[in-house]
Amino acid sequence: MIRLLGDSTTKINEHEKHISSFQAFTISLASRVGTGNLAGVATAISIGGPGSVFWMWIIALLGASSAFIESSLAQLFKIKDKHSYIGGPAYYMEKGLKKRWMGILFAILITVTFGFAFNSVQSNTMCQAFSNILNVNPHYMGGMISILTLIIIFGGVHRIANISSLIVPVMALGYIILALVIVIINISRLPEVIEIIVSNAFGFEQIASGGIGAALTQGIKRGLFSNEAGMGSAPNAAATAHVTHPAKQGFIQALGVFTDTLVICTCTAFIILFSGKYIDTSLNGIQLTQAALNNEIGNIGSFYIAVAIFFFAYSSILGNYYYGEANIKFITNNKSVVNIYRIFVVGMVYFGAIASLNLVWGIADIAMILMVVCNLAAIIMLGKFALRLLDDYMTQKKSGIKSPVFTKDKMKDIENDIECW
Repeated sequence: MIRLLGDSTTKINEHEKHISSFQAFTISLASRVGTGNLAGVATAISIGGPGSVFWMWIIALLGASSAFIESSLAQLFKIKDKHSYIGGPAYYMEKGLKKRWMGILFAILITVTFGFAFNSVQSNTMCQAFSNILNVNPHYMGGMISILTLIIIFGGVHRIANISSLIVPVMALGYIILALVIVIINISRLPEVIEIIVSNAFGFEQIASGGIGAALTQGIKRGLFSNEAGMGSAPNAAATAHVTHPAKQGFIQALGVFTDTLVICTCTAFIILFSGKYIDTSLNGIQLTQAALNNEIGNIGSFYIAVAIFFFAYSSILGNYYYGEANIKFITNNKSVVNIYRIFVVGMVYFGAIASLNLVWGIADIAMILMVVCNLAAIIMLGKFALRLLDDYMTQKKSGIKSPVFTKDKMKDIENDIECW
């Protein structure tokens, strides 16, 4: 997976502007790595207890496989756009399943879920983080985020790719390094924290009180919100990449799930559990993460988290926006519709800044469930093609081919539905 990040794009002709594997990875990671990693983990622990972390790990392991399937399918059934490629679940529903109505339904669901609901969560968390340290008026903060969003989204996917490839690696590495330092400092307590996580996931006390159900529910919901595996979002970014084999993007997007949940979410969970702040029922969301970090590195922790969440959430807003735009183009090429969508995105960013925490998370959960059900139904029916891609890729690797190549004549039963191979 990591080796494939070095796959660079090749310019077919001067008019085409293809996106590399690394850029596609950072666009999807920009959407994955956000409030779910800092605020979502804290919300899961405060409501479901430490056991919810265990179920986040499980959903990540399962999610990596669904991420491989959906992203490989997105590459297989992608089509040529004006200057690059475009694809995703809506496209493999139309071409692979011959159900355009299902593709349109999914396109509407992802546009509402990511462009509107998830973006309101991002701006809400940003405002909470800065309100906690600077007492910034949500209206002012929301207005500033909205203006910044408007400036970038009118630049298109390539500007988003360029911004994401700069911001995401820096912010993710910085946060991971800090968290690892805290884990090393508290290394003697690591077995104790792992025991707390596992015991709260399966303990007799939790069974008697119904706590396992809360931990399971919160772990799955917040894990899915964070890594987006199986939701059908990352395939929209995966489809834009120029690679020699569809399975390459399947591996890369699976790596995104591991990076998001098993590394970054776990870092946040350890910080919170080391601090012991999770037992304080007055703390929730990003404020719990800030309090936990304050406990480890002093009052600068709140400021650090506020700055980190600004970059995490802002990059997520950009990635979320792109998913909506790509799916609107599936329904119509009318530029006026895209511009109207952009205005609504900016409006929801502002709405999220001034709305309550429970309201924005509630809307996001409902939208997410509908989207997951629609996408999983499609990949269950189309999964056999992704497994054939995997088999072809591994066969070529075992035969000594360094960079496997796929051509559509290897799948003659659906050859007419494959445009770009």
